[in-house]
Amino acid sequence: MPCAATVAAMSDNAPEVAPYGSSQNSDPTLKRVRTRHFARAKQNGIKITGLTSYECLSASIFDEAGIDFLLVGDSAGNTVFGYDTTIPVTVDELIPLTAAVVRSVSRALVIADMPFGSYENGPEHALDTAIRFMKETGCHAVKCEGGVRSSKQIKRIVRAGIPVMGHIGFTPQSEHGLGGHIIQGRGDEGEEQLLADAHAVQDAGAFAVVLEMVPSEIAGKVTAELSIPTISVGAGPNCDGQLLVWTDWAGFTQGRIPRFVKQYADLAGTLREAAQAYKADVESGVYPAPEHEYGA
Repeated sequence: MPCAATVAAMSDNAPEVAPYGSSQNSDPTLKRVRTRHFARAKQNGIKITGLTSYECLSASIFDEAGIDFLLVGDSAGNTVFGYDTTIPVTVDELIPLTAAVVRSVSRALVIADMPFGSYENGPEHALDTAIRFMKETGCHAVKCEGGVRSSKQIKRIVRAGIPVMGHIGFTPQSEHGLGGHIIQGRGDEGEEQLLADAHAVQDAGAFAVVLEMVPSEIAGKVTAELSIPTISVGAGPNCDGQLLVWTDWAGFTQGRIPRFVKQYADLAGTLREAAQAYKADVESGVYPAPEHEYGA
């Protein structure tokens, strides 16, 4: 089976040259991942890969590694701004983060997360927010939470020509209403609601949908029923792709991490050791050494 890095290569067209401008790290031989590649990936059984990103350094690395899409998530509330939840995050806080990520990639699809309070007042409210993200950041799509309850908003945004990724199952912006971090889709009633939400998102025109904290068997049923790709965040292997918060995945997050996260590095440990070594060198006079000085 082809690897995830081939998602953007599933195109009948010639290579695109600088489709969104002439950034310094743009390679004209690279494909830009677009929403149509998500559909082709599902059709061809190619797994889609996604990570969150909030700044230029991680974004450029993930782009170079071939990650298919980068989500500038409202998880920045936890990872960047130090909030306890994602709820306080504002559009004004996410716009500069999204713009930084967009400026740093040449291949990955960049999706802006629409934070709590930026689309709940109705379709026109949602469209206004989506337009701000598109115009002020250059992102390629937006994401909003909710299935049936957000279907009118999704439909309005899509009708304006803006791609939308849906998000159902556990929706962090609604954690108080859901009673905390509770697995969604369990039992007959839960499964029925999840399927209804999934179809509502698809019917509204979303190009893909995130399933968060859903039993893998139920996620597989949703994936089989939908024509659009499903992206798992703790929804098991039966989805069309996977998405993780990069600070969890890279071992940067301190404390408890979700059960579904596999840590591929220990950045927290590496940085801690480096900081300790730096402190020791400064205190002992080892740093700066002659090679770190400028002559007169």
